[in-house]
Amino acid sequence: MTIPDHSFYERDTLQVAKDLLGCKLLRRYKDSVLEGVIVETEAYKANDPACHAYKGKTPRSATLFKNPGLSYVYLIYGMYHCVNIVTEPEEIAGAVLIRALEPLESLDNTNGPGKLCRELKITKELNEIDVTSSESNLWIEKYQSIKPAQIVETARIGIKQATDWPWRFYIKDNKFISKK
Repeated sequence: MTIPDHSFYERDTLQVAKDLLGCKLLRRYKDSVLEGVIVETEAYKANDPACHAYKGKTPRSATLFKNPGLSYVYLIYGMYHCVNIVTEPEEIAGAVLIRALEPLESLDNTNGPGKLCRELKITKELNEIDVTSSESNLWIEKYQSIKPAQIVETARIGIKQATDWPWRFYIKDNKFISKK
């Protein structure tokens, strides 16, 4: 088990989004650990009109300006949580949305950001958790190496702005990626 440290996340958001593919997202919940392999991500940077930090630091986006390697959990449509990992050096906003997981063991439907949060019991209580420590209730471990030829780059989905930016990444031919 290798857990990437803060320097892994303190890099360009697009590269981190690709490098997270094949890693495991783990959630300590009650007496068990829920886990899945990250198979799809999306990148969001401060210069991106679809990023929560596009208009600067606000109460909602403040986490995006904090230390790389923190979780950023928020609610969409008043009912679904999404989990991101903060990237870039501190005070430079960036994050990678975890869009889909390949379930391991008892997980069921994880082919979308809201679905995977529901399955892993990820809520706003896990906002600003350090994912670089296995002592956390949410962390990331290296698992599989994904070659660049296995990574599909395409336009992001589920957003209204900058929809043509090719900042969505997923493992080619993986049956667990989210649907449009």
